[in-house]
Amino acid sequence: MRFLLLAVVLVCFWSGPACADGTASADFTTGMKAYDDGDYATAIREFRIDNSARANFMLGQMYADGKGVRRADKKEALRWYRKAAEQGHGRAQYILGTAFSIGDGVKADKREALKWFRKAAEQGGADAQFQTGRLYAQAKEMKEDHAEAAKWYRKAAEQGHAVAQEELAELYEKGEGVPLDRKEAMIWYRKAAEAGNVRAQFSLGELYERGGSQDRLTEALVWYRKAAEKGFVKAQFKVGYLYDRGEGVARNAREAIKWYRKAADKGLGAAQFNLGLLHYFGDGTGQDYKEAVKWFRKAATQGEADAQYNLGHLYEEGEGVRKDPKEAATWYRKAAEKGHDKAQYALGLFYYNGEGVKLNREEGIRWFLRAAEQGNEDARRIMETIGKHITAPGSLRQ
Repeated sequence: MRFLLLAVVLVCFWSGPACADGTASADFTTGMKAYDDGDYATAIREFRIDNSARANFMLGQMYADGKGVRRADKKEALRWYRKAAEQGHGRAQYILGTAFSIGDGVKADKREALKWFRKAAEQGGADAQFQTGRLYAQAKEMKEDHAEAAKWYRKAAEQGHAVAQEELAELYEKGEGVPLDRKEAMIWYRKAAEAGNVRAQFSLGELYERGGSQDRLTEALVWYRKAAEKGFVKAQFKVGYLYDRGEGVARNAREAIKWYRKAADKGLGAAQFNLGLLHYFGDGTGQDYKEAVKWFRKAATQGEADAQYNLGHLYEEGEGVRKDPKEAATWYRKAAEKGHDKAQYALGLFYYNGEGVKLNREEGIRWFLRAAEQGNEDARRIMETIGKHITAPGSLRQ
């Protein structure tokens, strides 16, 4: 009897008006006993007779789980969930909201999802409050309303919903829907971080890192490490970076390599590039140009301009690879087109001297100018030298 009472209480949880008096009808009680005994045919019959919100919710569960019916039937389950939801059953409203949100058994419809999430949220369900806030903040089908998002995130956050706490913190950090308030952001990030939310741990680390002082950098490392140890790739990079720079902790290149490697193996371009640098200079490990080439190439193929430039340099010098001016020019161009001033200067030299590319001094000058405009001193000096030999616009004295 105690187990039956517990089952009834669970079904009544978050079910709105239908359970307001805390009592169960004889049909529903009989149905729950049959359900708990595995007599699903009797349970279905009694739930249908009862026709209350909680009974219709249970019918939805049974069709969803394939209990007492020939097979699981998502559409039939949703039909019963809808009946329960329309009778005010909060959990059914949440399930219906989820179905419309992701298009599970019905056509995805964010507005319909919001309608049902909000009904459940108004009954106090933290998950529904979070989902309501998320839709107000992110749904592309509707006009974003960060103020409304903040309102619902706060309701869920105050109930201890860690993801809502993290999202609310982000709104305070950006000043979206609420006044810009980094202290308030830190409060909510910390609550979520202490609850084990990895993204919040990382974001809290970022806020501490921006503080700049050694004490704050040390605290940043604490939170980055917590997230890093759970496999959060950006945090793994940050731990490596702080060890690499000796910020908030004594510099330790070996420890930096360890954490960069974790992030690099997961494909983070910045970690791959920094790992390449440490191998190139033999910092924390033996100098190994081939290993540097390997990591620079991985980062370069992901579009990291610094890695593209360095890979070009290695091909130009023949370090870790066979010397190949054409390949060097290819990588310099990729970085130069992204605005990398050193690559622009290097590519300018290649064109001006006909190295790795067809001789084209006007093209070389164009790249020198682009680099000089970004403050590259080598490009500025070479333009001064070239300028002394220009007799007319577009022509050069040989």
